[in-house]
Amino acid sequence: MTTISVPIPSNLEAFINDMIIRGIAPNKAEVVRQALVRYAEDQAVEAVLRSEQEAREGKILRGNLDELVKQLP
Repeated sequence: MTTISVPIPSNLEAFINDMIIRGIAPNKAEVVRQALVRYAEDQAVEAVLRSEQEAREGKILRGNLDELVKQLP
């Protein structure tokens, strides 16, 4: 596991400390790890939703992949 050092504003440090006090996480590192996992999950959901929207808008490629590649500039 790698350790990184990231400067954060005092309001975020207070938030992290509050999460520890409330028992959400045992320490600062775990708060940050949980936040990053949640962020990654949110990004994955956003990608799926964006893809679904593009499909509804007809912005998807349909057909034979070899033929589609031939149409690329």
